[in-house]
Amino acid sequence: FSSALYAVKVRAEAMQKASEAVPSGMLSVIGRRETNYKFACLEACKHCESLGIENPVCKISNYLFPDSRVIAGHLQALEFLQENARKYYFTRTSMLPVSGAFHTRLMEPAVEPLAEVLKSIEIQKPLVCVYSNVDGKKYMHAKHIEKLLVKQVVSPVLWEQTMHSVYERKQGTEFPYTYEVGPGKQLGAVLKKCNLKAWKQYNHVDALDDEEAVET
Repeated sequence: FSSALYAVKVRAEAMQKASEAVPSGMLSVIGRRETNYKFACLEACKHCESLGIENPVCKISNYLFPDSRVIAGHLQALEFLQENARKYYFTRTSMLPVSGAFHTRLMEPAVEPLAEVLKSIEIQKPLVCVYSNVDGKKYMHAKHIEKLLVKQVVSPVLWEQTMHSVYERKQGTEFPYTYEVGPGKQLGAVLKKCNLKAWKQYNHVDALDDEEAVET
């Protein structure tokens, strides 16, 4: 556990350093069926180039649920998308309170530090099914985990696709109980958008409930 926390620390510090190198961020977007996210990002990159920014970045970094994406990249690109939201059929946009364009190639400086620390950690095959949000599939073995953890730093988070993989069932099969533990019910709200039938077996467990029970 301590080795895992150290790897998290190295990853966080490396990503923060990468964030400070380029003014960048993340934009939460709610779209419609007509929304073409890739076209919007392409035009945002062209706008950045017109400002003299070399190799601008503007990419989908999180696939949350149908019609909901997080776009990350240079701040100028994200500001352009907000200003032209109606043109791209965005119904709502919101800048996330983060310091950088995570899960894009702007995080490449963080790849090597994480890769190095993972080499020093003994990773074992999971005892239960664990899914990677890099490809939405199950981790297979230790080397597979190590490879995808590094790749995840610069790859979009396929949360919607992962939800489909986790809850894939033959017709007529009951869905498992799902528990979201801790503050907030955001993951439950996303599950409802991705798979309504699976969400009906969803429950939220607030971490404060047990603490309050002990105090009383």
